[in-house]
Amino acid sequence: MLVWFLPLFLLFLLIGLPVFFGMLAAPGLLLWMNGQERDLTLLYRNLYNGMDSFPLMAIPFFMLAGELMNRGGITTRLVEFAQALMGHFRGGLAHVNILSSMLFAGLSGSAVADTSALGSMLIPAMEKQGYTRRFAAAITAASSVIGPIIPPSGIMIIYAYVMGESVAALFLAGIVPGALVGLGLMLVVKLMADKYDFPVASKRYSWGERGQASLKAFFPLMTPVIILGGILLGVFTPTEAAAVAAVYAMFISIFVLRTMGVKELPDVLGRAGLTSAVVLLLVGAAMSFKTVVSLSHTPQMMAEFILTLTDNPLMLLFLINLLLFIVGMFLDAGPAIIILAPILGPVFTGMGVDSVHFAIIMCVNLTVGLATPPMGLVLFVASAVSGERVTTISRAILPFLAVEILVIFLITYFPAISMTIPRLTGFAN
Repeated sequence: MLVWFLPLFLLFLLIGLPVFFGMLAAPGLLLWMNGQERDLTLLYRNLYNGMDSFPLMAIPFFMLAGELMNRGGITTRLVEFAQALMGHFRGGLAHVNILSSMLFAGLSGSAVADTSALGSMLIPAMEKQGYTRRFAAAITAASSVIGPIIPPSGIMIIYAYVMGESVAALFLAGIVPGALVGLGLMLVVKLMADKYDFPVASKRYSWGERGQASLKAFFPLMTPVIILGGILLGVFTPTEAAAVAAVYAMFISIFVLRTMGVKELPDVLGRAGLTSAVVLLLVGAAMSFKTVVSLSHTPQMMAEFILTLTDNPLMLLFLINLLLFIVGMFLDAGPAIIILAPILGPVFTGMGVDSVHFAIIMCVNLTVGLATPPMGLVLFVASAVSGERVTTISRAILPFLAVEILVIFLITYFPAISMTIPRLTGFAN
Protein backbone atom coordinates (compact mmCIF):
# COMPACT_ATOMS: atom_id res chain seq x y z
CA MET A 1 0.00 0.00 0.00
CA LEU A 2 2.85 2.39 0.79
CA VAL A 3 3.87 2.42 -2.88
CA TRP A 4 0.87 4.72 -3.51
CA PHE A 5 2.57 7.60 -1.67
CA LEU A 6 4.03 9.02 -4.91
CA PRO A 7 0.74 9.16 -6.90
CA LEU A 8 -0.95 10.66 -3.82
CA PHE A 9 1.82 13.27 -3.54
CA LEU A 10 1.38 14.20 -7.22
CA LEU A 11 -2.38 14.48 -6.66
CA PHE A 12 -1.78 16.90 -3.79
CA LEU A 13 0.47 19.00 -6.04
CA LEU A 14 -2.18 19.08 -8.78
CA ILE A 15 -4.84 20.40 -6.40
CA GLY A 16 -2.49 23.19 -5.31
CA LEU A 17 -1.16 21.96 -1.95
CA PRO A 18 2.32 23.42 -1.26
CA VAL A 19 5.18 20.98 -1.84
CA PHE A 20 6.24 21.05 1.83
CA PHE A 21 2.82 19.93 3.10
CA GLY A 22 2.37 17.45 0.26
CA MET A 23 5.64 15.72 1.12
CA LEU A 24 4.49 15.16 4.69
CA ALA A 25 0.77 14.57 4.12
CA ALA A 26 1.02 11.91 1.38
CA PRO A 27 3.27 9.42 3.22
CA GLY A 28 1.78 10.37 6.61
CA LEU A 29 -1.76 9.58 5.49
CA LEU A 30 -0.74 6.20 4.03
CA LEU A 31 1.27 5.23 7.11
CA TRP A 32 -1.73 6.08 9.31
CA MET A 33 -4.11 4.06 7.11
CA ASN A 34 -1.63 1.17 7.17
CA GLY A 35 -1.52 1.19 10.98
CA GLN A 36 2.20 2.03 11.10
CA GLU A 37 2.08 4.58 13.94
CA ARG A 38 5.71 3.97 14.88
CA ASP A 39 6.87 4.79 11.35
CA LEU A 40 4.54 7.81 11.35
CA THR A 41 6.41 9.15 14.39
CA LEU A 42 9.71 8.49 12.59
CA LEU A 43 8.44 10.39 9.57
CA TYR A 44 7.82 13.61 11.47
CA ARG A 45 10.90 13.24 13.66
CA ASN A 46 12.98 13.11 10.50
CA LEU A 47 11.61 16.52 9.53
CA TYR A 48 13.96 18.03 12.12
CA ASN A 49 16.74 15.48 11.70
CA GLY A 50 16.81 16.22 7.97
CA MET A 51 17.66 19.86 8.66
CA ASP A 52 20.05 19.20 11.56
CA SER A 53 23.18 18.91 9.45
CA PHE A 54 26.48 20.79 9.39
CA PRO A 55 26.88 20.55 5.55
CA LEU A 56 23.41 22.09 5.06
CA MET A 57 24.50 25.19 6.99
CA ALA A 58 26.24 26.22 3.77
CA ILE A 59 22.85 26.99 2.18
CA PRO A 60 21.79 29.89 4.47
CA PHE A 61 25.30 31.33 4.33
CA PHE A 62 25.31 31.31 0.51
CA MET A 63 21.80 32.82 0.55
CA LEU A 64 23.09 35.58 2.84
CA ALA A 65 26.12 36.19 0.62
CA GLY A 66 23.83 36.56 -2.40
CA GLU A 67 21.54 39.01 -0.57
CA LEU A 68 24.53 41.07 0.59
CA MET A 69 25.99 41.17 -2.91
CA ASN A 70 22.66 42.25 -4.38
CA ARG A 71 21.89 44.90 -1.76
CA GLY A 72 25.46 46.21 -1.90
CA GLY A 73 25.10 47.16 -5.58
CA ILE A 74 27.52 44.47 -6.67
CA THR A 75 25.07 43.25 -9.30
CA THR A 76 25.36 46.64 -11.02
CA ARG A 77 29.15 46.34 -11.17
CA LEU A 78 28.93 42.88 -12.71
CA VAL A 79 26.52 44.14 -15.38
CA GLU A 80 28.83 47.10 -16.16
CA PHE A 81 31.77 44.71 -16.48
CA ALA A 82 29.78 42.41 -18.79
CA GLN A 83 28.72 45.39 -20.90
CA ALA A 84 32.31 46.58 -21.23
CA LEU A 85 33.22 43.18 -22.68
CA MET A 86 30.19 42.42 -24.87
CA GLY A 87 27.97 45.50 -25.17
CA HIS A 88 29.32 46.46 -28.60
CA PHE A 89 28.09 43.24 -30.26
CA ARG A 90 24.77 43.17 -32.11
CA GLY A 91 22.28 41.96 -29.54
CA GLY A 92 24.73 43.27 -26.97
CA LEU A 93 22.34 43.58 -24.02
CA ALA A 94 21.13 40.01 -24.52
CA HIS A 95 24.78 38.85 -24.43
CA VAL A 96 25.34 41.05 -21.36
CA ASN A 97 22.34 39.39 -19.70
CA ILE A 98 23.83 35.92 -20.24
CA LEU A 99 27.38 36.87 -19.18
CA SER A 100 26.02 38.65 -16.10
CA SER A 101 24.20 35.44 -15.15
CA MET A 102 27.42 33.46 -15.50
CA LEU A 103 29.26 35.95 -13.28
CA PHE A 104 26.40 36.16 -10.77
CA ALA A 105 26.33 32.35 -10.59
CA GLY A 106 29.73 32.44 -8.91
CA LEU A 107 28.29 34.61 -6.14
CA SER A 108 24.84 33.28 -5.25
CA GLY A 109 24.28 29.83 -6.78
CA SER A 110 20.56 30.61 -7.02
CA ALA A 111 18.48 30.82 -10.20
CA VAL A 112 15.72 32.73 -8.43
CA ALA A 113 18.14 35.34 -7.06
CA ASP A 114 19.67 35.69 -10.54
CA THR A 115 16.27 36.22 -12.20
CA SER A 116 15.14 38.70 -9.58
CA ALA A 117 18.34 40.74 -9.32
CA LEU A 118 19.36 40.87 -12.98
CA GLY A 119 15.82 40.87 -14.37
CA SER A 120 14.77 43.97 -12.46
CA MET A 121 17.76 45.78 -13.96
CA LEU A 122 18.14 44.35 -17.47
CA ILE A 123 14.56 43.67 -18.60
CA PRO A 124 13.57 47.39 -18.54
CA ALA A 125 16.92 48.32 -20.16
CA MET A 126 16.42 45.77 -22.96
CA GLU A 127 12.85 46.95 -23.54
CA LYS A 128 14.05 50.55 -23.78
CA GLN A 129 16.53 49.49 -26.48
CA GLY A 130 13.80 47.93 -28.61
CA TYR A 131 13.65 44.29 -27.48
CA THR A 132 10.21 42.89 -26.77
CA ARG A 133 9.48 42.45 -23.09
CA ARG A 134 8.75 38.73 -23.55
CA PHE A 135 12.15 38.18 -25.21
CA ALA A 136 13.95 40.07 -22.43
CA ALA A 137 12.11 38.04 -19.78
CA ALA A 138 12.78 34.78 -21.64
CA ILE A 139 16.54 35.30 -21.98
CA THR A 140 16.71 36.34 -18.30
CA ALA A 141 14.89 33.17 -17.22
CA ALA A 142 16.88 30.92 -19.56
CA SER A 143 20.26 32.26 -18.46
CA SER A 144 19.37 32.21 -14.76
CA VAL A 145 19.54 28.39 -14.70
CA ILE A 146 23.32 28.76 -14.97
CA GLY A 147 23.23 29.94 -11.33
CA PRO A 148 22.91 26.50 -9.70
CA ILE A 149 25.30 24.84 -12.19
CA ILE A 150 28.41 27.02 -11.85
CA PRO A 151 29.71 26.80 -8.25
CA PRO A 152 28.68 27.56 -5.59
CA SER A 153 25.44 25.62 -6.00
CA GLY A 154 22.74 25.04 -3.40
CA ILE A 155 21.28 22.00 -5.15
CA MET A 156 24.71 20.36 -5.44
CA ILE A 157 25.16 20.80 -1.68
CA ILE A 158 21.79 19.09 -1.20
CA TYR A 159 22.76 16.23 -3.57
CA ALA A 160 26.10 15.76 -1.79
CA TYR A 161 24.33 15.66 1.57
CA VAL A 162 21.73 13.11 0.45
CA MET A 163 24.09 10.82 -1.47
CA GLY A 164 27.32 11.24 0.49
CA GLU A 165 29.25 12.76 -2.42
CA SER A 166 32.09 15.30 -2.23
CA VAL A 167 30.80 18.87 -2.49
CA ALA A 168 34.12 19.95 -4.00
CA ALA A 169 33.88 17.26 -6.71
CA LEU A 170 30.36 18.37 -7.66
CA PHE A 171 31.35 22.05 -7.67
CA LEU A 172 34.29 21.36 -9.98
CA ALA A 173 32.19 19.13 -12.24
CA GLY A 174 29.69 21.96 -12.76
CA ILE A 175 32.15 24.54 -14.14
CA VAL A 176 32.37 23.37 -17.77
CA PRO A 177 28.66 22.42 -18.12
CA GLY A 178 27.68 25.87 -16.79
CA ALA A 179 30.01 27.58 -19.24
CA LEU A 180 28.63 25.42 -22.07
CA VAL A 181 25.07 26.50 -21.28
CA GLY A 182 26.15 30.15 -21.35
CA LEU A 183 28.04 29.82 -24.62
CA GLY A 184 25.12 27.92 -26.20
CA LEU A 185 22.70 30.68 -25.24
CA MET A 186 25.07 33.30 -26.67
CA LEU A 187 25.19 31.38 -29.96
CA VAL A 188 21.38 31.41 -30.18
CA VAL A 189 21.36 35.15 -29.46
CA LYS A 190 24.00 35.69 -32.16
CA LEU A 191 21.87 33.84 -34.75
CA MET A 192 18.73 35.70 -33.71
CA ALA A 193 20.55 39.04 -33.67
CA ASP A 194 21.66 38.60 -37.30
CA LYS A 195 18.18 37.49 -38.37
CA TYR A 196 16.12 40.10 -36.51
CA ASP A 197 18.66 42.95 -36.52
CA PHE A 198 18.97 43.33 -32.75
CA PRO A 199 20.36 46.67 -31.53
CA VAL A 200 23.93 47.28 -30.38
CA ALA A 201 23.92 48.11 -26.67
CA SER A 202 26.87 50.50 -26.57
CA LYS A 203 29.96 51.68 -28.38
CA ARG A 204 33.08 49.53 -28.21
CA TYR A 205 34.83 50.25 -24.92
CA SER A 206 38.49 51.23 -25.01
CA TRP A 207 40.95 49.00 -23.16
CA GLY A 208 41.26 51.70 -20.51
CA GLU A 209 37.49 51.74 -19.93
CA ARG A 210 37.45 47.95 -19.79
CA GLY A 211 40.23 48.12 -17.23
CA GLN A 212 38.20 50.51 -15.08
CA ALA A 213 35.14 48.23 -15.31
CA SER A 214 37.34 45.28 -14.35
CA LEU A 215 38.67 47.11 -11.30
CA LYS A 216 35.13 47.93 -10.16
CA ALA A 217 34.16 44.26 -10.50
CA PHE A 218 37.43 42.91 -9.03
CA PHE A 219 36.28 42.37 -5.44
CA PRO A 220 32.96 40.70 -6.39
CA LEU A 221 34.72 38.44 -8.90
CA MET A 222 37.13 37.30 -6.19
CA THR A 223 34.25 35.60 -4.32
CA PRO A 224 34.22 32.33 -6.33
CA VAL A 225 38.03 32.31 -6.28
CA ILE A 226 38.01 32.48 -2.48
CA ILE A 227 35.27 29.83 -2.18
CA LEU A 228 36.76 27.29 -4.59
CA GLY A 229 40.38 28.07 -3.73
CA GLY A 230 39.77 27.61 -0.01
CA ILE A 231 37.93 24.31 -0.51
CA LEU A 232 40.46 22.86 -2.97
CA LEU A 233 43.46 23.86 -0.85
CA GLY A 234 41.86 22.36 2.23
CA VAL A 235 41.78 25.68 4.09
CA PHE A 236 38.10 25.29 4.95
CA THR A 237 35.13 23.00 4.37
CA PRO A 238 32.29 23.95 1.96
CA THR A 239 30.19 25.08 4.94
CA GLU A 240 33.02 27.23 6.26
CA ALA A 241 33.57 28.54 2.72
CA ALA A 242 29.93 29.69 2.62
CA ALA A 243 30.42 31.54 5.93
CA VAL A 244 33.62 33.13 4.60
CA ALA A 245 31.74 34.21 1.45
CA ALA A 246 29.03 35.88 3.55
CA VAL A 247 31.57 37.72 5.74
CA TYR A 248 33.55 38.75 2.65
CA ALA A 249 30.40 40.05 0.91
CA MET A 250 29.46 42.07 3.99
CA PHE A 251 32.97 43.47 4.37
CA ILE A 252 33.36 44.66 0.78
CA SER A 253 29.79 46.01 0.61
CA ILE A 254 30.06 48.05 3.82
CA PHE A 255 33.75 48.92 4.20
CA VAL A 256 35.41 48.65 0.77
CA LEU A 257 32.78 49.67 -1.79
CA ARG A 258 30.64 51.49 0.82
CA THR A 259 27.49 50.75 -1.17
CA MET A 260 25.54 49.48 1.85
CA GLY A 261 25.09 50.77 5.38
CA VAL A 262 25.07 48.86 8.66
CA LYS A 263 21.42 49.93 9.14
CA GLU A 264 20.44 47.79 6.14
CA LEU A 265 21.82 44.58 7.67
CA PRO A 266 18.66 43.60 9.63
CA ASP A 267 16.57 43.67 6.45
CA VAL A 268 19.19 41.69 4.53
CA LEU A 269 19.43 39.12 7.32
CA GLY A 270 15.64 38.84 7.44
CA ARG A 271 15.31 38.24 3.70
CA ALA A 272 18.13 35.67 3.71
CA GLY A 273 16.59 33.98 6.77
CA LEU A 274 13.17 33.66 5.13
CA THR A 275 14.62 32.25 1.90
CA SER A 276 16.83 29.82 3.81
CA ALA A 277 13.90 28.70 5.97
CA VAL A 278 11.88 27.78 2.89
CA VAL A 279 14.77 25.75 1.44
CA LEU A 280 15.64 23.99 4.69
CA LEU A 281 12.00 23.11 5.45
CA LEU A 282 11.79 21.54 2.00
CA VAL A 283 14.99 19.60 2.67
CA GLY A 284 13.64 18.39 6.03
CA ALA A 285 10.32 17.34 4.48
CA ALA A 286 12.10 15.63 1.61
CA MET A 287 14.29 13.66 4.02
CA SER A 288 11.11 12.48 5.78
CA PHE A 289 9.69 11.62 2.38
CA LYS A 290 12.85 9.63 1.71
CA THR A 291 12.11 7.53 4.81
CA VAL A 292 8.87 6.28 3.25
CA VAL A 293 10.68 5.70 -0.05
CA SER A 294 12.92 3.24 1.81
CA LEU A 295 10.06 1.62 3.74
CA SER A 296 8.05 1.06 0.55
CA HIS A 297 11.00 -0.59 -1.27
CA THR A 298 10.38 1.82 -4.15
CA PRO A 299 14.11 2.02 -5.11
CA GLN A 300 14.30 -1.73 -5.64
CA MET A 301 11.04 -1.81 -7.62
CA MET A 302 12.14 1.18 -9.71
CA ALA A 303 15.50 -0.44 -10.41
CA GLU A 304 13.85 -3.68 -11.49
CA PHE A 305 11.39 -1.80 -13.70
CA ILE A 306 14.11 0.31 -15.33
CA LEU A 307 16.23 -2.73 -16.07
CA THR A 308 13.28 -4.47 -17.75
CA LEU A 309 13.06 -1.63 -20.30
CA THR A 310 16.54 -2.18 -21.73
CA ASP A 311 19.95 -3.31 -20.59
CA ASN A 312 21.71 -0.73 -22.78
CA PRO A 313 23.21 1.95 -20.45
CA LEU A 314 23.10 4.62 -23.18
CA MET A 315 19.39 4.07 -23.80
CA LEU A 316 18.71 4.03 -20.07
CA LEU A 317 20.48 7.37 -19.68
CA PHE A 318 18.28 8.77 -22.45
CA LEU A 319 15.13 7.53 -20.71
CA ILE A 320 16.25 8.88 -17.34
CA ASN A 321 16.98 12.28 -18.86
CA LEU A 322 13.46 12.24 -20.29
CA LEU A 323 12.03 11.34 -16.88
CA LEU A 324 14.04 14.05 -15.10
CA PHE A 325 13.01 16.63 -17.69
CA ILE A 326 9.31 15.82 -17.12
CA VAL A 327 9.77 15.85 -13.33
CA GLY A 328 11.54 19.23 -13.60
CA MET A 329 8.46 20.70 -15.28
CA PHE A 330 6.42 20.19 -12.11
CA LEU A 331 8.77 19.88 -9.14
CA ASP A 332 11.48 22.18 -7.81
CA ALA A 333 15.07 20.94 -8.18
CA GLY A 334 15.88 20.53 -4.47
CA PRO A 335 12.94 18.29 -3.52
CA ALA A 336 13.25 16.37 -6.79
CA ILE A 337 16.88 15.56 -6.03
CA ILE A 338 16.13 14.37 -2.51
CA ILE A 339 13.25 12.19 -3.71
CA LEU A 340 14.83 10.72 -6.86
CA ALA A 341 18.58 10.60 -6.18
CA PRO A 342 18.35 7.72 -3.66
CA ILE A 343 16.14 5.83 -6.14
CA LEU A 344 18.03 6.42 -9.38
CA GLY A 345 21.62 6.98 -8.23
CA PRO A 346 22.34 3.40 -7.06
CA VAL A 347 20.82 1.96 -10.25
CA PHE A 348 23.23 3.80 -12.52
CA THR A 349 26.33 3.59 -10.35
CA GLY A 350 25.65 -0.17 -10.25
CA MET A 351 25.77 -0.12 -14.06
CA GLY A 352 29.19 1.55 -14.04
CA VAL A 353 28.19 5.23 -14.39
CA ASP A 354 30.45 7.40 -12.23
CA SER A 355 28.52 8.75 -9.23
CA VAL A 356 29.76 12.33 -9.76
CA HIS A 357 28.88 12.15 -13.47
CA PHE A 358 25.34 10.99 -12.67
CA ALA A 359 25.03 13.73 -10.05
CA ILE A 360 25.83 16.40 -12.64
CA ILE A 361 23.40 14.88 -15.17
CA MET A 362 20.67 15.02 -12.57
CA CYS A 363 21.49 18.49 -11.20
CA VAL A 364 21.78 20.14 -14.64
CA ASN A 365 18.61 18.47 -15.94
CA LEU A 366 16.50 19.46 -12.93
CA THR A 367 18.00 22.96 -12.95
CA VAL A 368 16.89 23.46 -16.54
CA GLY A 369 13.47 22.36 -15.30
CA LEU A 370 13.33 25.61 -13.30
CA ALA A 371 12.83 27.43 -16.62
CA THR A 372 10.57 24.82 -18.22
CA PRO A 373 6.80 25.33 -18.63
CA PRO A 374 4.32 24.86 -17.07
CA MET A 375 5.59 25.09 -13.47
CA GLY A 376 9.18 26.37 -13.84
CA LEU A 377 9.83 28.60 -10.82
CA VAL A 378 12.00 31.16 -12.61
CA LEU A 379 9.28 31.63 -15.24
CA PHE A 380 6.99 32.92 -12.50
CA VAL A 381 9.76 35.11 -11.06
CA ALA A 382 10.51 36.51 -14.54
CA SER A 383 6.77 37.13 -15.01
CA ALA A 384 6.58 39.00 -11.70
CA VAL A 385 9.64 41.12 -12.54
CA SER A 386 8.64 41.89 -16.14
CA GLY A 387 4.85 42.02 -15.87
CA GLU A 388 4.64 39.65 -18.85
CA ARG A 389 2.39 36.58 -18.73
CA VAL A 390 4.01 33.20 -18.04
CA THR A 391 2.48 31.75 -21.22
CA THR A 392 4.10 34.35 -23.49
CA ILE A 393 7.48 33.94 -21.76
CA SER A 394 7.13 30.17 -22.15
CA ARG A 395 6.78 30.48 -25.92
CA ALA A 396 9.70 32.90 -26.23
CA ILE A 397 12.01 30.69 -24.16
CA LEU A 398 11.69 27.58 -26.37
CA PRO A 399 14.80 28.22 -28.59
CA PHE A 400 16.93 28.68 -25.46
CA LEU A 401 15.52 25.54 -23.84
CA ALA A 402 16.44 23.58 -26.97
CA VAL A 403 20.10 24.57 -26.49
CA GLU A 404 20.03 23.69 -22.80
CA ILE A 405 18.56 20.26 -23.59
CA LEU A 406 21.35 19.72 -26.13
CA VAL A 407 23.93 20.55 -23.43
CA ILE A 408 22.28 18.02 -21.10
CA PHE A 409 22.75 15.25 -23.68
CA LEU A 410 26.34 16.33 -24.37
CA ILE A 411 27.08 16.08 -20.64
CA THR A 412 25.33 12.70 -20.50
CA TYR A 413 27.15 11.00 -23.37
CA PHE A 414 30.54 12.73 -23.07
CA PRO A 415 31.53 12.33 -19.40
CA ALA A 416 34.85 14.14 -19.95
CA ILE A 417 32.93 17.45 -20.19
CA SER A 418 32.06 17.34 -16.51
CA MET A 419 34.66 14.90 -15.15
CA THR A 420 37.95 16.29 -16.48
CA ILE A 421 38.44 19.06 -13.90
CA PRO A 422 37.50 16.89 -10.86
CA ARG A 423 39.87 14.14 -12.10
CA LEU A 424 42.74 16.54 -12.76
CA THR A 425 42.41 17.96 -9.24
CA GLY A 426 42.11 14.53 -7.61
CA PHE A 427 38.47 14.89 -6.46
CA ALA A 428 37.12 12.10 -8.69
CA ASN A 429 38.33 8.75 -10.02
